[in-house]
Amino acid sequence: MTAPNLTDQIARLVRGQCTDPFSLLGAHGSGDEVLVRCFIPQAKRISLIGADGNDYGSMRRLHPNGVFEGQMPALMAYTLSVTTHSGEHLRRDDPYRFGSLLSDLDLHLIGEGTHEQLYRKLGATYLKLDGVSGTHFAVWAPNAYRVSVVGDFNDWDGRLHVMRKHHDIGLWDIFIPGIEPGELYKFELLDQSRNLLPLKSDPMATACEAPPGNASRVTHSEYRWGDTQWMSKRDGHTALDAPVSIYEVHLGSWRLDANTGEALSYEQLADQLVSYVAEMGFTHIELMPIHEHPFDGSWGYQPIGLYAPTHRFGSPDACRALIDRAHQHGIGIIIDWVAAHFPRDEHGLVRFDGTCLYEHEDPRRGAHMDWGTLIFNLSRREVSNYLISNALYWIHEFHVDALRVDAVASMLYLDYSRDDGEWVANEHGGNENLEAIAFFAELNERVSAAGGITMAEESTAWPMVSRPVSAGGLGFHYKWNLGWMHDTLHYLQEDPIARKHHHDKMTFGLIYAFSENFILPLSHDEVVHGKRSLVERIPGELAQKIATLRAYYGFMFAHPGKKLLFMGGEFAQRHEWQFDQQLHWHLLDNPAHRGVSDCVRELNGVYRGNKALHALDTESAGFEWLVAEDRDHSVYAFMRYDSDGDRILCISNFTPVARAGYRVGVPCEGAFCELFNSAATRFAGGDTTPPRLVESEPVAADARDNSIVLDLPPLATLYLKWKRPASDTK
Repeated sequence: MTAPNLTDQIARLVRGQCTDPFSLLGAHGSGDEVLVRCFIPQAKRISLIGADGNDYGSMRRLHPNGVFEGQMPALMAYTLSVTTHSGEHLRRDDPYRFGSLLSDLDLHLIGEGTHEQLYRKLGATYLKLDGVSGTHFAVWAPNAYRVSVVGDFNDWDGRLHVMRKHHDIGLWDIFIPGIEPGELYKFELLDQSRNLLPLKSDPMATACEAPPGNASRVTHSEYRWGDTQWMSKRDGHTALDAPVSIYEVHLGSWRLDANTGEALSYEQLADQLVSYVAEMGFTHIELMPIHEHPFDGSWGYQPIGLYAPTHRFGSPDACRALIDRAHQHGIGIIIDWVAAHFPRDEHGLVRFDGTCLYEHEDPRRGAHMDWGTLIFNLSRREVSNYLISNALYWIHEFHVDALRVDAVASMLYLDYSRDDGEWVANEHGGNENLEAIAFFAELNERVSAAGGITMAEESTAWPMVSRPVSAGGLGFHYKWNLGWMHDTLHYLQEDPIARKHHHDKMTFGLIYAFSENFILPLSHDEVVHGKRSLVERIPGELAQKIATLRAYYGFMFAHPGKKLLFMGGEFAQRHEWQFDQQLHWHLLDNPAHRGVSDCVRELNGVYRGNKALHALDTESAGFEWLVAEDRDHSVYAFMRYDSDGDRILCISNFTPVARAGYRVGVPCEGAFCELFNSAATRFAGGDTTPPRLVESEPVAADARDNSIVLDLPPLATLYLKWKRPASDTK
């Protein structure tokens, strides 16, 4: 006997309004007889084949649109032998005979927002279930009336693979046999009013189709990593006492393929970029966002597929190979990670299930005025879990070493870039985003526990950004020192004769240099939107510009804080960066530009090879001003220390006037040997003086009993390493 409401159920199924297909389709019953129902519109005839190999006869048609029912003598696995209206013969496994792959523990952890491996349970997971290969799909859409998986495999018909709903937490899932890696898919959703929504890409997709299709792609990785040695010591490569010199890269415009004019693939970058960075001596590569994003002009900062390396350069495994190659060359990988906002593209997260699921309903909380994007609702545990699991995904699945978190200030302040009346205060009446504070604390602790670190692009004076959560901080490992960047670049833009009036721009950073664990960034943001390239900010003829830039790099590499330089800066690219054009590599044929490149390479080597330049970067004991107030000569001098007593003197002259016989007070007796000279002829500079070796004299200067005398080249930075006397055992 059939259930009285079966006809109505079938009618809803055929109309695409069935919300519980597992109660209708698949195998039902117990004992000696089991009923099997299926919905295959293109079927003319279907036979039911048991796991025992027996044909249990043709199924009877319950509805002219392709709903069939058949009987089996016992509950067992089965397949469907389908003859289509066109005469094609197919053998199919029925997706509705398989149970859910989400365990009670998974559902519990997902429900409370603490599942650290969300990416292993949601999205599309290729696997073998009961001996059958296929893909398990799962998605969070609690307010949807119905959710289906659609693709070429079902002619994009949302009636055919309607998912099972776990009502308590709003998850939907289904295992679809026969879906292999490479298959494209989307989710079709009806909202609670049964309105059809725009087809949605999978929020957890691990690969995506190029626009305008924007479908998600099933992937399966069996990549074999070769970076065991690096990973065993990963913590040490970004430690506070380690040398960290970062080369920031936009993969699409670093270099183009000479034959095709297209961006290099991940495979090509693994060869060319990694070799270049290793040869230049940088310790890390920072990749501007490589998450999938629809608009090239966003540079990746408006991501729509946080779990998918962008299709622009190849497959996810090819991306893994790039990171693997870097590690094998002793180079760490940092990726820009964007949790501050997401775009409004209709195939993305916006009103995902017909409601503001990932974003805030109130535009005063949910919309970015500056960027036209939407803000994640971090008060929802599922959204916070989605983002934190994503961070862990890159750490675990792609061996990324660090996440540079973009636009942190926009997340911390409820009134960020908003006028009165355009924002909503927190429960205490303040402008602090309490949910974001809690989110960062959890994010940073979980990433740290997973072996990675985080770096904050935070543009305000928010306290304790890079202090432990246990001490009341946000828990980031490092913070970008944007104040230092703006001050020093402003100083460089001044005419040398006027620099004495802006002398404090170069010293002010030391007032707060040890309040956070800082990175000194000369990033992509400083060479776009009319700001000009670094070298073109500097007044004077080209030779003077380039000499000043070399001196500035020397000052930067000796200054407390880890280093970051955006691509092109290492050879003084003269034009602003353009995301759709490669760097101007031809400039390296010019001796002046080649000299800047050689200078940066040597600075990286000196920086990495001398602990005094990095080991105490975050401690005041590692730095001492020697000359901080000589504004009339625009000279700065300071000493860097390590814990073993080694000392390096750095002295910079930011005028085009040589300073002969310049006396500097020093805190120790002995000889100082030149370690680096930004004006040396090997860098196409004009200083022909042999490497300096100077002895201290018992002559008081700069409030010290001993001093040295130097001839300072114009527009130059010198490093002199103290030679420890044989009698000195400190």
